[in-house]
Amino acid sequence: MRTSRTTTLRRRWATVTAGALVTALAACSSPQTPPPTPDVTVAPTVTATKTAAPTPPKPPAVHPLTGVEGKPAKRPALAVKVENTSAARPQTGLEQADVVWETVVEFQVSRLVAVFQSQVPKEIGPIRSVRPMDPLIVQPLQGLLAFSGGQGGIVAKARSSAQILSNDLGVDGMYRSSARPAPHNVYANPKTLWKQANGSRDVPPGEQFLFARSADEAAAASEGKAAKKLAFSLSSAAKPTWSWDARSRTWLRSEGSTPSKAMSGKRLSAVNVVSIVARHPDSGYNAQGGAAVPTYRLVGQGKGMIAQGGKTVTVVWKKSSPGAPLRLFLPGGKPATLAPGNTWVELVPQGDGSVTVS
Repeated sequence: MRTSRTTTLRRRWATVTAGALVTALAACSSPQTPPPTPDVTVAPTVTATKTAAPTPPKPPAVHPLTGVEGKPAKRPALAVKVENTSAARPQTGLEQADVVWETVVEFQVSRLVAVFQSQVPKEIGPIRSVRPMDPLIVQPLQGLLAFSGGQGGIVAKARSSAQILSNDLGVDGMYRSSARPAPHNVYANPKTLWKQANGSRDVPPGEQFLFARSADEAAAASEGKAAKKLAFSLSSAAKPTWSWDARSRTWLRSEGSTPSKAMSGKRLSAVNVVSIVARHPDSGYNAQGGAAVPTYRLVGQGKGMIAQGGKTVTVVWKKSSPGAPLRLFLPGGKPATLAPGNTWVELVPQGDGSVTVS
């Protein structure tokens, strides 16, 4: 019995040992499964590229007194006192002026201050004497003022506002023409006048009126009312009219009902016609026979109008000092711009003068 029990125990032990051995061998012979690799998200490599902000296009160069695109001339502004009586017409060179100012002087007649800078006519005239309103007109230009004599006090004021070039002082470039009787026969070669510019006067002018980039963006074209004719009454003897010409896109000038032409035969016209209403008092100087010589009060502000593109718009003019440019504003205070091109300024005597739009 004991032997039998012992034999049984030995068999059980052998079985257990053998099972354990098989398990151990199986474990040794089977490949080990590696632990799972965790998922890893790799961010893409991004190289930051710094791009400079685009440079805005540079505005095109324009002529300072017309706003017309083009390389500005390096010469100064040349203002010339031009006669406007029937004996002086047709005048020479006016069709090439950048700006023309029409003023009323003694005896109710008008005279012109024609300003040249972007174009060079061969000849300008007839040229007459300086008047008290001229310094206020030309001082902001910081250039040249050409005339044929004048009273001493007026000449002194002109000298403080511009470099003066006077025929009475023997300036080069002025001469008398045999084609007309005196005093309607003083003419000038502008190239010769420009050559005499000196010091601070030999520089281009700054912008005077403000100009839009295009005619469609100008104040009158964008905000004005349609108009076909402007009839000015500056005095009993000065009644210029302007008619809108859609074909040339300009205002055509007439003296009353007579079309105005230059000596070249070209019709006088303007892209912009500006009306400035200002006081027109006695200057204290006298002409022949004791006739009062008037001037204009152009420092301060007043009413005005711009005609352009077959339309007109009401404006307020402002001039802060004698040397400041005369600027135009819409009734709400926004600057009023002109269309690129030439300009005629009609100085309307306050209370005595008028303009009718139709």
